[in-house]
Amino acid sequence: MVRGKTVLRRIENAASRQVTFSKRRNGIVKKASELAILCDAEVALIIFSPRGKLSEFSSSSMQEIIKRYVMHVKNSNKEIKAPEQFVQQWKNEVANMAKKIELLESYRWKILGESLESCSVVDLNELESQVEKSLSNIRGRKYQILSEQIEQLKERERTLMEHQEALLHEVESPVKETTEEVNESEDVEVDTELFIGRPGSRRQCMM
Repeated sequence: MVRGKTVLRRIENAASRQVTFSKRRNGIVKKASELAILCDAEVALIIFSPRGKLSEFSSSSMQEIIKRYVMHVKNSNKEIKAPEQFVQQWKNEVANMAKKIELLESYRWKILGESLESCSVVDLNELESQVEKSLSNIRGRKYQILSEQIEQLKERERTLMEHQEALLHEVESPVKETTEEVNESEDVEVDTELFIGRPGSRRQCMM
């Protein structure tokens, strides 16, 4: 038969309540001592009776365990507050970045010659100097790119000329060989005399 779950409630009888307290207290102290011995744990137990009487147990110095507990609580509170500090720090960084973006956007419009109403003469002179410097850098970069492209075109032209010369040499070689063969064939003497009769006879008929 399955035993039902015991419902815990306050013991109304004072004598029974005191007896139960004494038994349970001794049992808890015993369990705490066993836990400290078996598991090499630091255990501190503090109990106040209904009459205010203090009962305590500690596996080592009670004061050292309490100090360690207080330090642990402080560190836990710091860890809990840390994310809030990070959030605030991120908010500040986002605000600073937004200000920088706004300043850069305003400066960009001024470089383009717009939104100049709030600029003084000093600001305008500075903008003018910056624009001239930017134009100088742009022209320098443009001339550098053009020079590189011209050198590439010259190199390509040299390559094409060398390829053309090679093709001309390949074409001229067969023509030269054919011309030499024709000249050699013209230098061969052709015998045009006509011989009549049996082989060996030297009767000759001139044509």
